[in-house]
Amino acid sequence: MKKILVLCTGNSCRSQIAEGYLRFFAGNKAEIYSAGIETHGVNPRAIATMAEDGMDISRQTSNNVAEYNGMHFDFVITVCDNANEHCPVFPGKAKKYHHNFPDPSKMGGTEKEISENFRTVRDEIKRYCEKFILENIYDAD
Repeated sequence: MKKILVLCTGNSCRSQIAEGYLRFFAGNKAEIYSAGIETHGVNPRAIATMAEDGMDISRQTSNNVAEYNGMHFDFVITVCDNANEHCPVFPGKAKKYHHNFPDPSKMGGTEKEISENFRTVRDEIKRYCEKFILENIYDAD
């Protein structure tokens, strides 16, 4: 079974959303983990935005990348430039992928605008995750 790690700065929004979608699209074909260079806790807006799309990430935890030292991953996906620049080296032959998604927790505006920013980023991550799983897990079979 393939192991995928999603890495972000704080493991609170983007990587949590990606973990949820990757787990959904991969089914039982991959083990999905997420971590941050730091840990900020799972953002309640990320949980709410995912729930709008029928995805429950409320039981996911915010983990520090150091917790995975020594683990072998098949894929490491960085979802922000900061994580990409500070991504540690993992043992084995992990293929590294990078896509810089905007951080919805840093976007301001009205309550409505903030919610819409979270939805926009969620939808971008969803498309990326579906494509990633199709190309790297199912097409690899």
